[in-house]
Amino acid sequence: MLQEIILLTGEVEGPHLGDMLRRFNPALTITHVQDATQLQAVCEASSSQDGNRRMIAFCTSIIVPGQVLALMDAGAYNFHPGPPNYPGTHPASYAIYESAARYGVTAHEMAENVDSGTIIAVDWFEIPPSARFSDLELIAYKALVALFSKLAQRLATDASLLPACGEIWSGTTSTTRDFERMREVTAEMDEEEIKRRFRAFG
Repeated sequence: MLQEIILLTGEVEGPHLGDMLRRFNPALTITHVQDATQLQAVCEASSSQDGNRRMIAFCTSIIVPGQVLALMDAGAYNFHPGPPNYPGTHPASYAIYESAARYGVTAHEMAENVDSGTIIAVDWFEIPPSARFSDLELIAYKALVALFSKLAQRLATDASLLPACGEIWSGTTSTTRDFERMREVTAEMDEEEIKRRFRAFG
C-alpha cells in the first residue's frame, strides 16, 4: 500500500484532491506544496525516510528537477490541461489559434523534459464552436478533475507504476515566451490575424 504522496498544486485544489485520495487510503500521508521552494524543503525533510513515495502535480507551471523526480520511488505524475498534441504551456490557446476540432486532458509520468513522460491516460472531447481560449480552459479544467477522480484509487493505493495507455506526445512544446510572443500585435498583421490572435491568446 502506498504510504506518501506529495501533491504539487494550487491552494484551492490541494484540499479537494487530497480528500479524493484519502477516500481510498485513509492512512496515506499527503503533503500539499504549491511552489518549488516548498517542494524542495519537503523532499529534503523526507528523503531519508523509507517507504513508497509518489508525487502528483496538477495544473502547475512548476518544472520539477530530475533529482527530485528520482526520489519518488512510486513514480511522479502530472495532470496536464491539454492533449498530447499540445505539450507545454497554454495549450488551449494554441488549439483555438489552429482551429482544432477536438481537445483533451492528459495524465503522464513526469520526466526532466516538460510533457515528455509516458502517458497513462487521455480524455478527449470536441471543442465547442466559437469557443475562446478561456472557455476551453474551463472545460479542460473540469475534464482534468474528472480524470483525476477516475485515477484516484490507483494513485492512492498502488505503489507500482501505472501502465501506458498507448497515446504519444506530438507537436511542438510551447513555452511562456512563445505565448507572450503570440500575444504581440504588429503593423504587418491584417485584421483577421489580429482577431484570431485575440480569440486565442487574449
